[in-house]
Amino acid sequence: MTDITVRALGDEDWQVYRDVRLAALAESPDAFAAKAAHEQAFEEELWRKRIARSRRLVAEQDDKVVGVVSVGHKGSQDERVSELFGLWVMPELRGKGVAWRLVEAGVDQARSDSYDFVLYWVGTDNGRAVAFASSFGFRPTDTRRPMKNPEGDRSDGNGDDEMAMVYPLGDDPGATPSAMA
Repeated sequence: MTDITVRALGDEDWQVYRDVRLAALAESPDAFAAKAAHEQAFEEELWRKRIARSRRLVAEQDDKVVGVVSVGHKGSQDERVSELFGLWVMPELRGKGVAWRLVEAGVDQARSDSYDFVLYWVGTDNGRAVAFASSFGFRPTDTRRPMKNPEGDRSDGNGDDEMAMVYPLGDDPGATPSAMA
């Protein structure tokens, strides 16, 4: 396999982010709360706002984007916590270390941005994702929430839950943000 590189996108890379985001939504429609058809209609201004809102990291192979992850603070949570979200890798490269490289870069980014914890929401019925996050060092918590439906609502009552998994960035590997305790 050719080397995989991971880089952070800048504001000028909004089209790169748009293209990989739409590819992820089209290829894995059940993995995301959003739908490709909805986001395809977004104007440039909205894509520019989205790329500025969080750090967007892409994995590249031979100058082709093959994966993406986002990392950043979500407004309602503990100021010490950064969230990892929107992880996606092209199907033919899954299981080959690309997701690991993206998560590693996201954790490094959160650390350099002076966060104390990285939070990663994983579907409770997604054994592969739970195992992957656990192997990286994320620990499950008792915190659960209903998964969003395609409209972004969490109240559809379909019974699917996500659990918060936490990765401490400090010296105490047993530390947990107060909101997760």
